[in-house]
Amino acid sequence: MASLGPAAAGEQVPGAEAEPGAAGPPSPPPSSLGPLLPLQREPLYNWQATKASLKERFAFLFNSELLSDVRFVLGKGRGAAAAGGPQRIPAHRFVLAAGSAVFDAMFNGGMATTSAEIELPDVEPAAFLALLRFLYSDEVQIGPETVMTTLYTAKKYAVPALEAHCVEFLTKHLRADNAFMLLTQARLFDEPQLASLCLDTIDKSTMDAISAEGFTDIDIDTLCAVLERDTLSIRESRLFGAVVRWAEAECQRQQLPVTFGNKQKVLGKALSLIRFPLMTIEEFAAGPAQSGILSDREVVNLFLHFTVNPKPRVEYIDRPRCCLRGKECCINRFQQVESRWGYSGTSDRIRFTVNRRISIVGFGLYGSIHGPTDYQVNIQIIEYEKKQTLGQNDTGFSCDGTANTFRVMFKEPIEILPNVCYTACATLKGPDSHYGTKGLKKVMHETPTASKTVFFFFSSPGNNNGTSIEDGQIPEIIFYT
Repeated sequence: MASLGPAAAGEQVPGAEAEPGAAGPPSPPPSSLGPLLPLQREPLYNWQATKASLKERFAFLFNSELLSDVRFVLGKGRGAAAAGGPQRIPAHRFVLAAGSAVFDAMFNGGMATTSAEIELPDVEPAAFLALLRFLYSDEVQIGPETVMTTLYTAKKYAVPALEAHCVEFLTKHLRADNAFMLLTQARLFDEPQLASLCLDTIDKSTMDAISAEGFTDIDIDTLCAVLERDTLSIRESRLFGAVVRWAEAECQRQQLPVTFGNKQKVLGKALSLIRFPLMTIEEFAAGPAQSGILSDREVVNLFLHFTVNPKPRVEYIDRPRCCLRGKECCINRFQQVESRWGYSGTSDRIRFTVNRRISIVGFGLYGSIHGPTDYQVNIQIIEYEKKQTLGQNDTGFSCDGTANTFRVMFKEPIEILPNVCYTACATLKGPDSHYGTKGLKKVMHETPTASKTVFFFFSSPGNNNGTSIEDGQIPEIIFYT
């Protein structure tokens, strides 16, 4: 399980060793607890004179027998023996009732208790002490090992101010590798603000988040809540691989053999949230088609969806996931436009590298020289060395007969890594078009923040419709940084 990190070690409650994220209705698991603060059993004469403020006097009474009129017995449940047996914590009814409506009802309500000792089998001693410390002195003392049990206790006894401090602590220590663990807890404790921050973190760093140990521990409802999002920054094939890992872990939790059928069973509605149409045919063939989780009929229908036009209807969502932020960018590699570029079914291709990580979302292409026309087009980006298709789209576009470029977009953003060679491809079916000339080998795009994105272009050898550095199609690349 991902921890909240060593940065918060100085804020830890002394003696607490509870695991983060362990809390949850109906009760958090017990932890090992060191000796509690020593009780002051002997009356102290004139102690009030040494305390200059009300806060100091109440803080002095925290965890003290002095003037106490109730004791709480904790640690009688699971793990009591390991923790050294039950622990008795003294308190003062008036202070507790003044700080918590739950304690007020417990001591002063219609069914108020008169017992001098009250057992709390579902509350961690360290978390309860953190609650009392806050009620007596407004002092917040939480750490990565106690924050979840303290949050549970603050909610149980209706102390929203301490609850807010716990959520603030969790937010401060939220990272990609613990986002799923904290998301589960946020949903469990009904903390929508924390849940939203966890989802934002998962959106921005999806690959890191699903690679963390806590991902396979989430429940099915949390998994579905994430898969429903349009804003995940990950290729669908990688997301599918992570979902298969979750299904294998869930089979083990339910003590089921890890078979294709059982993985499909535990996934249930989550399987329908995987957006298989967003994959390339190569990604689908290498992963889902061989996973055994889809039926033969589903595999055939999806292969038909990838390969024929018009595309048959499939039961899976084909809406792109896009978490791109900031402003869309575009570069044009030509300085002049000329007429008559013909098409015979061969792809126009140009190779390129870029100096920084970007996400390409589409191309700008030239249209007809004969007036308004519709084109059919297939666009692709291929990693040159591996000959691997990273993204493609069979689509079309309409042009108005001018020398302008016309946008043709991919189904989802394609991640481009720095200093890796890629091939941009466009296979057009339609009449002769405009084309670009006086091409540039190097094109720079500069943003207002002074960050530079530099493209380097190279001719693509082999089966090419004629596009080169100097002239041809694919004048524009549309991207986000």
